[in-house]
Amino acid sequence: MSNDAYVPHPDRLLPADPAVRDIARELYELEKDQPIVSPHGHVDPRLLLDDEPFRDPTSLFITPDHYVNRLMHSRGVDLADLGVNQGPLDEKASRKAWHLLAEHWHAYAGTPSRYWMEHEFSEVFGLKTVLNPRTADAMYDELAEKLAQPEFRPRALFGQFMIEVMATTDDPVDDLAPHAALAADESFTGQVIPTFRPDKYLEPARADFRELADALGEAAGVDTGTYDGHLEAMRVRRLYFRDHGAVSSDHAHIDPGTARLELEEARRLYTAAREGTIGADEATALRRHLLADQARLASEDGLVMTLHPAVARNHSDAMFEKFGADVGFDIPVAVDFVHHLRPMLNDVGHAENFRTVLFTIDETVFSREIAPLAGVYPSVYAGAPWWFIDSPDAILRFRRAVSETLGYTRTSGFIDDTRAFCSIPARHDMSRRIDATHLAGLVAEHRMRLEDARELVATLPTQQPREVFRLGESA
Repeated sequence: MSNDAYVPHPDRLLPADPAVRDIARELYELEKDQPIVSPHGHVDPRLLLDDEPFRDPTSLFITPDHYVNRLMHSRGVDLADLGVNQGPLDEKASRKAWHLLAEHWHAYAGTPSRYWMEHEFSEVFGLKTVLNPRTADAMYDELAEKLAQPEFRPRALFGQFMIEVMATTDDPVDDLAPHAALAADESFTGQVIPTFRPDKYLEPARADFRELADALGEAAGVDTGTYDGHLEAMRVRRLYFRDHGAVSSDHAHIDPGTARLELEEARRLYTAAREGTIGADEATALRRHLLADQARLASEDGLVMTLHPAVARNHSDAMFEKFGADVGFDIPVAVDFVHHLRPMLNDVGHAENFRTVLFTIDETVFSREIAPLAGVYPSVYAGAPWWFIDSPDAILRFRRAVSETLGYTRTSGFIDDTRAFCSIPARHDMSRRIDATHLAGLVAEHRMRLEDARELVATLPTQQPREVFRLGESA
C-alpha cells in the first residue's frame, strides 16, 4: 500500500487486549447504526432550509471549525488565510487554505480534529488517501467534485447521517422563521429544533445591555424598562421557543452563580444597568439573580436548563477586534458548581418540572461535584464531555469518573456541540466506540454482566438523550 493511502481501522478506539476487544466489538455492533440525537449544537438551520451545495472543501472543513483553526494559528498561520471572517473565498484563496491544512496535517496527529476529519474523508466522502502536500490538490478536487453532486447536499447528508433530531442555538429575539419553514416543508422529514440562548441579555455589565433589553422587549411585546418587564419578556420568549419546538435553554456565563437578591434590590440594580451606572460587583450579583430567574422559569415551562459555564471568552483582544467571537480564543477556567448552584437547587431543585444538565471543561469537577449532585438531586444530570474534552481519552475518563457514583441513567447522552456539520457522525461514532470500550472492560473484569452491557448500549446513544431532554414529551 502506498504511503499516501489511508483507510481508518475498523477497530479504532476499541481495546488493544484481544479478549476485551471481542466484547467491545459485540457491544459496538449493537449501537453503531442507531440514529443520531443531537440536543446541543451550532449548525445554522438555514443550511438545511436552503439546501445549497457546500461551496468548497475549505468552507466545509476549515473556516467554520475553531478546533482546526486554533492549532494552525498556534503554529503561525494567519486566521485570514483560513478564511475566518473573510466572506466567501475565491478558488485561489480556498485552495491556499487547503494547502495550509495539508502542510500542518502532521501537527494534528493524535488529536480529535484529525480523527474526525479522517472519518469524514473516508466514511462520508469515500476518500482513501492521507492528506499531505503531495495529495492536497487531488483530494481538494475529489471533494469539490463530490460536493457538487446531489447526494452530498445538506439534506441528503442529514438523511445519510441518520440524524433523528438536531438542535440549533438561537437568540431569544429570533423569529425562528427557518425552523418554522423546515417544519412546514413536507419534503424534509428530519427534526431541527431551536434552543433558547439568553446569555447576553443576562449580562448587566455589557455596554449595550439597555439596547439588548429593549430588543428583547420588542420581540416579546413587553416594556422592559423595568426588571419586572424584563422577567416577563423572558417568560414570553421562552414560551415562544417552546411552542416552536425548543426543549432546552443554554447558559454559558463565566460562573454558574444563582444567588437571588431581594426583589427591590434586583429592581434597583436593573435600573442602574439600563442607565450604565452599575458597578462591577453589582453587575455580577444581578447576573446571578437573572440566571436564577431562568431556573424558576424553567420550572414553569419545562425547558431543560443546560449549563456550560467557566470559559474565558475572546482571550485575545486583538483577535476579537479583528475576527470577532468564536475563532478559537476561548480558554477554560476552574468552576465551582457546589456553592454556586446551591441557591438554585434549594429554590427549584426538587420542583417536579425542573431539570438541569451540568457541563464542564474542568475534568476535576466530574467526580468531585457533578456526579454527587446528579447522583442525589432528581433534577440534575451529568453532561457529557464537550469542547476541549470531547475526545476519546476524556470521554473514557468521564465514564470512569462518574459511573461509580451515578451509573448511566443520570448522564446526558453524547453532545456534539459542533458547527462542523459533516463531523456530527464522526463525533457520535467516536463516543459509541468509547462507551463500548468502557463497558467491555467492566464485563471482562466481571464487574458487569454482558447482558447489562448490551442493554446499556441499546439505550445510551439515542434513548438516553431523548429522555433527558424530554424529546417527544409535552413539557
